Amino acid sequence: MEQITPAVAVAVSLTLDNPVSENTPLNPDTESATKPDMLETGLVSENVQESEEDEILSITTVNLLPLDPTSNLALPLNTASETSLPIAVEIEGTENGQILAKVISLEERSSKRRLSDEGCSSSGPTIKASVVAVKLSNEKDSNKSGVKSVFELDCLPLWGSVSVIGHRPEMEDSVMAVPDFMKIPIKMFIGDSGINGISQTLTHLTSHFFGVYDGHGGSQVANYCRDRLHLALVEELKNVKDINNVPINGISGDTRQVQWEKVFTDCFLKVDEEVSGKSQSGAHCNSQPVAAETVGSTAVVAVVCSSHIIVANCGDSRAVLYRGKEVVALSVDHKPNREDEYARIEASGGKVIPWNGHRVFGVLAMSRAIGDRYLKPWIIPEPEIMFVPRAREDECLVLATDGLWDVMTNEEVCEVARKRILIWHKKNGTNYPLADRGRGVDLAAQAAADYLSNLAIQKGSKDNISIIVVDLKAQRKFKSKS
Repeated sequence: MEQITPAVAVAVSLTLDNPVSENTPLNPDTESATKPDMLETGLVSENVQESEEDEILSITTVNLLPLDPTSNLALPLNTASETSLPIAVEIEGTENGQILAKVISLEERSSKRRLSDEGCSSSGPTIKASVVAVKLSNEKDSNKSGVKSVFELDCLPLWGSVSVIGHRPEMEDSVMAVPDFMKIPIKMFIGDSGINGISQTLTHLTSHFFGVYDGHGGSQVANYCRDRLHLALVEELKNVKDINNVPINGISGDTRQVQWEKVFTDCFLKVDEEVSGKSQSGAHCNSQPVAAETVGSTAVVAVVCSSHIIVANCGDSRAVLYRGKEVVALSVDHKPNREDEYARIEASGGKVIPWNGHRVFGVLAMSRAIGDRYLKPWIIPEPEIMFVPRAREDECLVLATDGLWDVMTNEEVCEVARKRILIWHKKNGTNYPLADRGRGVDLAAQAAADYLSNLAIQKGSKDNISIIVVDLKAQRKFKSKS
């Protein structure tokens, strides 16, 4: 495991038009990476202009100060970025007419991350704690702390979904969206070390659940996953216990990553046992299989809250995040010809045969799924997990079955989704009160999902197509046309 760069503290002086109040959001943003020679001098000058969608405060000077090197807020993401991305602000106190706050930002590093039982390397930014000093325009208002921790922000469920049969004779896909899914213990997001400045009364975070299931051999398993998997996840989250950096396969990982891996793995295995009729306990004890042994389903699910996105994937459905102008794949397709999957299947006595694409024993075009009893132990239900801190630049999250990904790239899907969301708001923004957002299906996200499904059909998709688009921007601001 490569060494994690120690966190640094950044003192930022922001000039505000109005005093900081409880309703004043603080969104510092650096749009270009800090150059090494500037870091050495300890001073950076940065100018930020107002964007089309968001109002950005003007940043003047940045002074680099030392921070306690024992801070341990590093977390690998499966993405690379050239920018430092602040994602959270917490009040530390006031001093000499300034508000002292802590910003959690992302910084580039190379890291090792664990994918199930196989290890692979990736490059990506890491979370970094920084200290921000905000200069007040009126010293009398210095005791007002209108800046909230990212953990205290509201997280609106802004989503739209579509599931169409396409050119297939039968519909085997399913989707599920559960807004206000569960209040999850905050330790699942901050670990045992905690973060200074968070209110002691904040113990749980509101989260939302989204899932896409691509059935094969029939719709029974996909439909069962749609109705059951999020409930099984609630059961596992309620059983979470502190595990204090328990090593996995000799590698000591981040407590949060380990916890989420265990929770989702236990959840998927439980549902797989129920589908197979092997569940021996609980309210969903099944003595009979849900479907025939040749029926199965992929599953890609996401838990979204104000601070993080957690994705669990089993199969070849996919989750992709659009962060700024960068596309971040939050899952890796489980294909039989993927190097680690091929090795696992062959090592257990299975065969990957090229037959209209690489297939397990020439039959199944994916290497992991829920169900498919006739292909065990080569087809396994164990998911791979991505635990990702949210960033201010996050635009949207797309979960979809391979009916979409077969004919469109990650980049095309993200660009289209963002564009359709923006077009909808530009046409309807004044007629769509902000107070109504988060109540039921979001019309902008729904427009994006509908457009993507139609586009996939036009591009020649031969499969069922199921899509969930999650808009990650709670507020969008557009310049009025003069």
